[in-house]
Amino acid sequence: MLRGNRRRVNYLLIGIGGAAGSVARYGIGREAAKRSKTTFPYGTLLVNVAGAFLLGIVSSIHGSDNVYILLGDGFLGAFTTFSTFMFEGVTLIRGNERLNAIVYIGVSLILGVSGYILGVYAAGLFFLA
Repeated sequence: MLRGNRRRVNYLLIGIGGAAGSVARYGIGREAAKRSKTTFPYGTLLVNVAGAFLLGIVSSIHGSDNVYILLGDGFLGAFTTFSTFMFEGVTLIRGNERLNAIVYIGVSLILGVSGYILGVYAAGLFFLA
């Protein structure tokens, strides 16, 4: 019976974190699109790099399982968005903006990995010292 309760708590934490993450992603994406005067998807790029950085921190601080489930799986799982990344990359290609597509996909991958590594490093400096 205890295992069933744990599972329900996990789903609740993921749901709460996911709801907050998706709302944050939507708000940041809309604001970036409103400020941008180009078709380049700055909002998704910003969200995905920030999410990778934050996941680097969350996965390195070795907090409780509940904290990781809420923030890592829930919030950051909904905050970052691979499907939107793919959609926007293909949209740029279809719109004959191949150079923008290459830049967007390349920069997203490089900054995403770099952001995660920097998050791990930041966690080591500030949380594990």
